[in-house]
Formats: sequence, C-alpha cells, structure tokens
Amino acid sequence: MRKSWNLTEKILSGKKKIESRWYKQKRAPWNKIKTGDKIYFKDSGCPVNMTAIAEKILRFDNLSQEKVKEIINEYGEAIAFNNSQAAFQMNKDKKYCMLIYLKNPQKIQPFHINKKGYGSMAAWISLPSVQEIRK
Repeated sequence: MRKSWNLTEKILSGKKKIESRWYKQKRAPWNKIKTGDKIYFKDSGCPVNMTAIAEKILRFDNLSQEKVKEIINEYGEAIAFNNSQAAFQMNKDKKYCMLIYLKNPQKIQPFHINKKGYGSMAAWISLPSVQEIRK
C-alpha cells in the first residue's frame, strides 16, 4: 500500500472499512479471495505489519464510467477515498472492481516477505499460507 496515503493506519483506526481493487483485466485476488480469508497488509518498502479478515466481497465487472461513479459515490467513504473526483479519474477506465469488507484489523509483529517469482511490484499475492514467502 502506498505509504503516503496512510491506508494501513486508516484500516486500523476503522476509517477504512473496505479495501478496493480496480483493474482493466481480472487479476489476483479476483476469484481467489473468499469470505473468512486472512489478509496481510504492508506499506510499500516496509515489512508486513497488520492483518484483517475478509468479511464480505463484492465484485463488479463490465464497468462503465457511470458505474464507476456509482461505486465511488456509494462506497467511497468506507474505502477512505479523500476526493471522489480524484478517485473517479484514477479508476474511470477500469473494467473490474472488487470491494473487500475488512473486519478485526490488528497490528502484528512485523515480518519481511520474499516476493521472488511474484514480481517486485506485485500488489496482491494469494497463497495457501503466508509462510511460503515469509523471510
């Protein structure tokens, strides 16, 4: 997560209740994440330092710009978008959106991960166990 946006702190404080993922093409965690899954979070360049549970998942596909606006208007506050117009500009051409409701966010003992084989810019990695990439 982009550290300058303070998203992990917003999740911990309860201000950010939904993690959103917007794509032009389906990619992880689309059709990989399910209710009850544990999600680990980290800021870019930092160790993993928190976790939450996926409480509910909504998927939207074949998005139009009008549908993107509707999603932002309805869920933007819970996603913790500071500026709905900026959020629209960033996502207006996306075709897929996932909204992952988060529950029980908790700080954990920080640990590093090895993303070798997933790409250094991988924003989401789906695994049976985080132990597979834990350093």
